[in-house]
Amino acid sequence: MNKLIRIVLTSLCVLLASASFATDIVLKGVYQGKDLYVKNPFGGEGVGFCVYQVMVNGEVTSDEVNSSAFAVDLAQYAFKIGDPVVITIRHKDDCEPKIINPESIQPRSTFEIQEIQLDATGKLTWAATGETGVLPYVVEHFKWNKWVAVSEVKGKGSPERAEYSTSVRLVNGENQVRLKQIDGDGVRYSKVVKVSVDQGEVTMLHTKVFDKIEFSRATDFELYSEYGELMATGYGPVIDTSDLKPGVYYVNYGSHFGEKVTRKQ
Repeated sequence: MNKLIRIVLTSLCVLLASASFATDIVLKGVYQGKDLYVKNPFGGEGVGFCVYQVMVNGEVTSDEVNSSAFAVDLAQYAFKIGDPVVITIRHKDDCEPKIINPESIQPRSTFEIQEIQLDATGKLTWAATGETGVLPYVVEHFKWNKWVAVSEVKGKGSPERAEYSTSVRLVNGENQVRLKQIDGDGVRYSKVVKVSVDQGEVTMLHTKVFDKIEFSRATDFELYSEYGELMATGYGPVIDTSDLKPGVYYVNYGSHFGEKVTRKQ
């Protein structure tokens, strides 16, 4: 009996020791039809390899990890492109494996715009197919001589047709809007859609101010110092300038770009 107790206690100590010296690397992404490759060094004591177990979505893989490099074969799970994947790589804490191609399970921008429309009320609608991972669509509005990000819409990540809509605050005159997605390979854009509106110009009431800059109505705005430093951005009928030093500033608002304003003493 004593011998049995000693064996049980010894086994328990080994398990506890193993748990104490184990670390997990957890990679979350989506299936892109590619395997994940891992460079696997020896453990810190030079005995055995660093990685001792790999799990995919909670299931222990059958991949051979006792080598200096190995692949996590994701094709064996019959995933569809875009399916969520969680890979857990368990290794000793006195060493660290290297993930050679982590981008292989990162979402990629693969959308194909089937239709996109912007109406005179600022409603933007589009339909897309071919998505293979959840990425946000960034809505950009061309104003103030540059493309300005005005909102984000979460993509659905499915290859099937998906429909989206959002609103854009239009400026007087011509408006140009496009969609953008960013992934590990770079940036992809939709085509540009345009609409012209006549809603009357928003104006700045005074060019010499003290505690606030006032507009004729609420508008998107940016306020820059004379050295090009962004001091304020937002939407509303007023910009609070009470904390600004006296001097020259430049305002973007409505369809106006770089209008000069002086903050007086």
